[in-house]
Amino acid sequence: MKQQKTYKNAFLILLALVAVNLLAANFFARFDLTGDNRYSLSPAAMRIVEDAKEPIIIKVFLQGNFPSEFRRLRNETRQMLEEFSAYNSNIKFTFTNPLETSNNAEATAQEFYKRGMAPARVSVKENGKTSEALIFPWAEASLAGKKVQIPLLKNKLGATDEERVSNSVQQLEYAIANALNKLIYPKQKKIAVMRGNGELKDAYIADFIKTLQEYYFMAPFTLDSVAENPQKTLQELTKYDLLIEAKPTEAFTEKEKFVLDQYTMQGGKSLWLTEAVAMETDSLLNPTGKAFALPRDLNLGDFFFSYGVRINPVLINDIYSAPIILASGQGNNTRFNPYPWFYSPLTTSPNNHPIINNIEAVRFEYANQIDTLANDVKKTILLSSSPQTRVEGTPREISLEIVNKEPNLATYKDGEQPMAVLLEGKFTSVYKNRIKPFKINNPLRESIPTKMLVISDGDVIKNTVQKGKPLELGFERYTGNTYGNKEFLLNAVNYMLDDTGLIDIRSKEINIAFLNEQKAANERLKWQLVNLLLPLFLLGGFGLIFKFFRKKKYQK
Repeated sequence: MKQQKTYKNAFLILLALVAVNLLAANFFARFDLTGDNRYSLSPAAMRIVEDAKEPIIIKVFLQGNFPSEFRRLRNETRQMLEEFSAYNSNIKFTFTNPLETSNNAEATAQEFYKRGMAPARVSVKENGKTSEALIFPWAEASLAGKKVQIPLLKNKLGATDEERVSNSVQQLEYAIANALNKLIYPKQKKIAVMRGNGELKDAYIADFIKTLQEYYFMAPFTLDSVAENPQKTLQELTKYDLLIEAKPTEAFTEKEKFVLDQYTMQGGKSLWLTEAVAMETDSLLNPTGKAFALPRDLNLGDFFFSYGVRINPVLINDIYSAPIILASGQGNNTRFNPYPWFYSPLTTSPNNHPIINNIEAVRFEYANQIDTLANDVKKTILLSSSPQTRVEGTPREISLEIVNKEPNLATYKDGEQPMAVLLEGKFTSVYKNRIKPFKINNPLRESIPTKMLVISDGDVIKNTVQKGKPLELGFERYTGNTYGNKEFLLNAVNYMLDDTGLIDIRSKEINIAFLNEQKAANERLKWQLVNLLLPLFLLGGFGLIFKFFRKKKYQK
């Protein structure tokens, strides 16, 4: 009887194990016990992961011996990739140290530069000594021969290593999901790069256009045919999902505006980088070092006014700004030195919109103030100047001599001025109650829900050209600073055209705790002694107590 009971229990245990395995094989669940849901994938990321039908290999180069902050970034990257891999076994990853098999660190660094993955130099503090280390905070995802680079480290001007790593961890899920999105989904949306109104030449927008080509189909589009066949021009333009106007300098005709207006009414989205003042730094590079900033009329006042914004012909003079680089000396003795230049505002953000969440400061040049007007369109101020701003009217003479003068801070009291405004909702036609410049079939008086971003400076999209080759947008070669221009514009386009919800991942907030290095160094000996002596003290105390009770027990 007892033996039968044993067999029965063994059978029940075996049955339970089989049942548990069947449930585990058919029902998948992971539990994230962190307070900020750090290791829970967003719905948008999970949708992308589910569509990975072929193996995707992610090679992470963040491996080696480096400071604790970057070890934290490596560990967070590994845990995030494990989360992606857990939801789809087609996501595979490896960690490798690029310097492990190389005897020449600089040659390896140059190789990574050529592949678009700039290494980073970090300070290593150990035992009170500081040294420099080279790290490669990048990953590379590949699918069927196609490769996409994944930046793991986000730079921020003036940020400590801890702040940089914290910002980077915030964006890990987005960075990985964004790379998978590029690999898995074919391009569908189309963007028109507008031409014909004196916009920036191709070389000066090449870096941003090249970046957009990873996501969308790109093509130039001109409004020149409006005069002869406006209906056909409008039909052709409506084939594009978004248009980019990059610093137009020639006024728009009423026919051109009507085409653009009806494009918006039909749900077309647009990115406007336009300005109401004509002024360039190159104009100052003359023997006098002076130039005049003059109002520029593009005949767009009523156009933007109807949609709810107004770009004023004034200049923003901001204490928080990027420097101007001026040359001194001649020939081989030429030196390029930075000087304060308050007409190059570095923007701040008044909110946490996904477009501007956790991005570097965006550099403007001779930007204008934007007013927001009351109507039913939702307006979000994405970027503005700092509180220490002065608004200056035009015409105005600007001289390089101001770099040698101390600013009078008492005059910088105009407060934050909007310079980039996002418009969302149903737009009212500019020509609602007006005579139309030409006849079209069924002109619309109100749009379907759409989006428009208005930026009061065309140079936000302008990259530097060196020896005929475009440099990275936002990179300043003389100071080595990289501003957030490209990331801001890319986020804006992704937001306006995004139908996967990927951009929403950028709003995720994660709290990272770091070790206080200074305190750790000061208290190093104390904690070494604690770690060494405390276990011995506890063990000795336990032995004495055990001996006491044992002796007391046998004395009885």
